[in-house]
Amino acid sequence: MKYDFTTLIDRSNQGSFKWNGMKRLYPDVPSGIVPFSVADMELKNPPEVVEGLKKYLDEAILGYTGPTEAYYDAIVQWMKRRHNWNIQPEWIVTSSGVVTAFQAAIKSVIQPKDGVIVLSPVYYPFYSAIKRFGGNTVCVELLNECGKYSIDFEALEEACKDDNNKLLLFCSPHNPVGRVWTKEELEKIGKLCLDYGLVIISDEIHHDLVLSKAKHTVFATLSDELAQRMIVCTSPSKTFNLAGMQTSNIVIPNEFLRKNFSNALNEISKSGLNALGYKACELAYNYSEQWLDELLKLIEHNCELVCKCMNTYFPEVVVSPLEGTYLLWLDFRAFGLSKEALEEKMIKEALWFTDEGYLFGEAGIGFERINLACPSWVLEEALIRLRKAFDRI
Repeated sequence: MKYDFTTLIDRSNQGSFKWNGMKRLYPDVPSGIVPFSVADMELKNPPEVVEGLKKYLDEAILGYTGPTEAYYDAIVQWMKRRHNWNIQPEWIVTSSGVVTAFQAAIKSVIQPKDGVIVLSPVYYPFYSAIKRFGGNTVCVELLNECGKYSIDFEALEEACKDDNNKLLLFCSPHNPVGRVWTKEELEKIGKLCLDYGLVIISDEIHHDLVLSKAKHTVFATLSDELAQRMIVCTSPSKTFNLAGMQTSNIVIPNEFLRKNFSNALNEISKSGLNALGYKACELAYNYSEQWLDELLKLIEHNCELVCKCMNTYFPEVVVSPLEGTYLLWLDFRAFGLSKEALEEKMIKEALWFTDEGYLFGEAGIGFERINLACPSWVLEEALIRLRKAFDRI
């Protein structure tokens, strides 16, 4: 590989949410243990971004900063090149993060007590965002057949036809189960939302992280009619490990939805964006595409490592096929442990600091979500610890 995906950076004193969270859970964690929870990478940033920012810092004034024409052009060209999605610069609203964005989107669409449909288990900030703005969370549980997830369209239609439900908060690719929805599945969802008048917030923050056997379709590309009812959340943060830059790009073709969203965003996030974030996004989209292509090969390799370990030593564990994201969903329910017992075993015996499945809703109890965006040797060491904890050496 051209890029360095083997060096591990010790983030224990860098203010990392993930590493600090591990220490809070287990203050006596030995040195050298790496967490696999929060969805950022234990990998060095693309050198094109790092070197570009160094050059930018030699020239820039870090005062109040807004997006430039070059920034918008980088986004437009990336979406066209990687996703065959033709967007206009005026459709883009910048946000300090996708979580902030879908909070603002919910606020801009619903009234208190309105229903917001989610497909569970799902990214846990969905639940808190709906609650924050007085919405009613309507869970349509995904169908799980031996780890392969699909949509219960009959249950989804029942939820859509309820006049109290105004919004679908959708995750594509899906976090945590790793599905990349097919074009046919998206068309069926879109038709239901059009038929029953729902607005769609499509969280597509992982849309660049799609593995070789799958193909991501940007939801809004299915039809102009559907795009007019849609708020699409995108960001370079997951793709290029830039979450700390706090820069996301929310694409809203409909002028009315865009205006309401912008007003809501200003109410809950009054400050401007990170001055370096604009430049980091521009550099990543313009110059780091090859880095991303190599990263995807690493993610596939790491997924194969986990699958091989589970097949050999943990045949009871069901691994959901990974199509998109770098987050692998593992079903440990066959061990019959309570969620508390499973978490304790993982933390204190295996020194495995993943995201516990129950965080993603009741349908996630007994599962673990592990972050694969790390050097392969780090993952191999963690799998050995897991085997020891379950006496599978």
